[in-house]
Amino acid sequence: MRRMVLLFVFAVLFAISFSLGQDTINPLPSLREQAAIQQEWLRIRLERVLPKLMRENDVQMWIIPMREYNEDPVFSSLVSATTFSARRRTIYVFFDRGEDKGIERLALGGSSQGGLYVAYRDTTLGNNAELWGKDQWKLLTKVVEERDPRTIGVNISHDFAFSDGLSAGEWEQMQDALGQKYQSRVVRAERLAHDYISIRIPEMLPVYKGMMKTVHAIIDEAFSNKVITPGKTTTQDVVWWMRQRTHDLGLGTWFQTSVSVQRKGSPTLNDPNTVIERGDVLHCDFGIYALRLATDTQHMGYVLKKGETDVPDGIKKALANSNRLQDILLENMKVGLTGNQILASTLTQMRAEGINGSVYTHPIGEHGHGAGPLIGLWDRQMGVQGRGDVPLLPNTWHSIELQATTPVPEWDGQLVRSAQEEEAEVSGEGRVQWVLRRQTEFHIVR
Repeated sequence: MRRMVLLFVFAVLFAISFSLGQDTINPLPSLREQAAIQQEWLRIRLERVLPKLMRENDVQMWIIPMREYNEDPVFSSLVSATTFSARRRTIYVFFDRGEDKGIERLALGGSSQGGLYVAYRDTTLGNNAELWGKDQWKLLTKVVEERDPRTIGVNISHDFAFSDGLSAGEWEQMQDALGQKYQSRVVRAERLAHDYISIRIPEMLPVYKGMMKTVHAIIDEAFSNKVITPGKTTTQDVVWWMRQRTHDLGLGTWFQTSVSVQRKGSPTLNDPNTVIERGDVLHCDFGIYALRLATDTQHMGYVLKKGETDVPDGIKKALANSNRLQDILLENMKVGLTGNQILASTLTQMRAEGINGSVYTHPIGEHGHGAGPLIGLWDRQMGVQGRGDVPLLPNTWHSIELQATTPVPEWDGQLVRSAQEEEAEVSGEGRVQWVLRRQTEFHIVR
């Protein structure tokens, strides 16, 4: 109970601090507090999420061997915030002892992760230094033989990068450690690793909502007269202002920010140092990273021309069309449907409503392009084999990324592309809703 109270207090304070938007206040809690929040998330996921997934995938024992600086993609979902890499070689073993006793968690090499694992040692194997460092395979053999698992899951996959973390070298040595008897019980636990990484817990949401508030605040300031002087400021000036602002707030990022311009009479402006002029339509793609959580957001802006007091109606229509496409997509995101099924029904409804657009939505969470179903790619509007065949799960987050292209009368029918990206959550009950809110009005530079 004390852990839950602490987590709630930290999360609320974190969300409030993010919403303040004051340059003089660091919006992040202290590193120590961040680690405490993440540790509680880890405990909940190991106790609540992992057992269910192991049983759903009929995996009685899950073995994840890895070496320092060649960690399995699932590594960061299994360890404390204070653990940055595997310890020489670490072999994590999860063994399902049944509903009553739960999942046994062993770390062969490495630490107990704050008491969440048993740091497994066996002095009966002698004091050979090799057993404590480079080679823990004999220890693994002992663990497996003592528990005699019915099935053994390993992370090998052709379709999912998140489930393909078992390197060739580790797999060769692991086979020797298992022997013929237990090799025959090995299964490729593709969805186990994939879904464990994918699933978020509700306790994360207040912190993530706070992160989204900061994202919106930074974009709103970037696409304003505080940063942009029409006729002088370049798109790269805005990019580096956003990167510096992110850094100064103690936040990280997982990709380079981009800012681009659409202009009447100039459909393509590819120069990264384009000078922003009055009458330009602006676009940014921006993401931050904190507490092992990523965001990914695209917003639209407009630079008023002399004499204008608002965005022209034709350009507003472009944003309204991408907003409508967002509505259509969220309406079609039903738990249990695959990414390809959701894409097909969304595009059918989009075309029936006369919208010219495309959908390329992806999961998000611990990774920017996260584990879960792909709902299209920009160059795969017919669906994505493999990752598009994954069903939508409850308790997951998704970056609703899409675009609608609209002819603008004020630009003599020239097409304007309104590309938007905003985070949405699928709740435990299957409701799909925005984590914070979506953009429905242009950011305006006056």
